[in-house]
Amino acid sequence: MSDLLIRPLVAGETQLFNSLSDPGLVGRALAGHDFALTDEGGEYRPEWSWVALREGTVVARAAWWAGPDDAEPIALDWFDFTDADAAVRLLRTAPLKAEYELLVPPGWRERPEVRDMAQARIDTAIVAGMEPLVERYRYTWTPDCGLPERPGRLEFRPEPDDDVILDVLRRIGEGSLDAHTRHAVATKGVDAAAREELDILLWFPSPREWWRLAYTPQGHLAGIQVPARNPNGPVVGFIGVVPEQRGHGYAYDLLVECTHDLVAYGAEGIAAATDRGNVPMAAHFAKAGYPVTQERIDLV
Repeated sequence: MSDLLIRPLVAGETQLFNSLSDPGLVGRALAGHDFALTDEGGEYRPEWSWVALREGTVVARAAWWAGPDDAEPIALDWFDFTDADAAVRLLRTAPLKAEYELLVPPGWRERPEVRDMAQARIDTAIVAGMEPLVERYRYTWTPDCGLPERPGRLEFRPEPDDDVILDVLRRIGEGSLDAHTRHAVATKGVDAAAREELDILLWFPSPREWWRLAYTPQGHLAGIQVPARNPNGPVVGFIGVVPEQRGHGYAYDLLVECTHDLVAYGAEGIAAATDRGNVPMAAHFAKAGYPVTQERIDLV
């Protein structure tokens, strides 16, 4: 077998990365995303986009993504190959580490060709040193879904003090059903996990003034909802209920308010996500009219 060359791209090599055949059944192509380097009008940096070549032919590729102001990658977006061993070597060689977010269609396990393609990527990432964290539902709300009626049980107030927000996030982290929160708490501690969550919320390019704390009619804190925008558009940035208020279905109230806020800010479509295992939150999304449009498998 010929020698394998593993290297990052240089400016102008978008076409080389795209030369690997991809039927678009899983991954970023499934969502209609195109790969292009920043120098060619895209969002991927050459030094974060790697290929493995044999005799000049791309047999594996990977591209990490982050916002334009980020110093480190946030996610492994693209990971495709025709040679699994080359793909393993690519991931082990590239000096980049970030969560791998593999997009798959709803019900992906019921379609053999999709299941096989997804499983090959999962298995190869595991061999390269990653481990599965969680499977998630991805939702897309549009006006055709209908705007859910506000339950009217909570009062929503702005809170400009980040220290107050940090304390709320710290409380929400206790007993959370969210796998990312649980993983962060287990590996870094409650305080660091809350700080990481706050940093993510502050990372969104949408206004900080959009954030709202929710209170019961008796004035007790119920939780927080964060309408936001990421580089691709409006999103449900965060929904969380403090432990002492769980069991009342308040997460639904927070989600509905977040939806109304985003629509008031001009959203014509809203993206959101929750863990498959977070059954209560998945039920709230269904009740609020959010259809599952994709699924996602996260490996860390």
